[in-house]
Amino acid sequence: MIQEFFNLQINTNGQKLYEFTNDTIQWINKKNFKNGMLNLSIQHTSASLIVQENADPDVQTDLINYFDKLVPMNNKLYVHTTEGKDDMPAHIKSALTNNQISLSIKNGELLLGTWQGLYLFEHRLYPQQRKIIHHFLGEI
Repeated sequence: MIQEFFNLQINTNGQKLYEFTNDTIQWINKKNFKNGMLNLSIQHTSASLIVQENADPDVQTDLINYFDKLVPMNNKLYVHTTEGKDDMPAHIKSALTNNQISLSIKNGELLLGTWQGLYLFEHRLYPQQRKIIHHFLGEI
């Protein structure tokens, strides 16, 4: 049984879904992981992690539009507005989604569905540097 860590940095440029599936798969292949668990964790409170469809980009557009309607960027609705109109809405969106995802690796393969991809869901309007911790526990 082994443990390995990998820090993936993603520079974002506004509210969007940023796919990082290939970066994760490349790390798994480079390390020759065979079977185990992979935990992904984002170290931020205004962005989140999701597993989502990676075939039709309209899904991403609809997700962003839905969350913007669900949590409007209107400072009159919030007490915490220190960093602008996207500040508190970004924290709420993050709370409604995931800051961690656990996935299985079997026979060296990340177990995702045919149309599934790993995404950083950026909730802020302006560029950010995000860090996603990859923690593998298993066998080589």
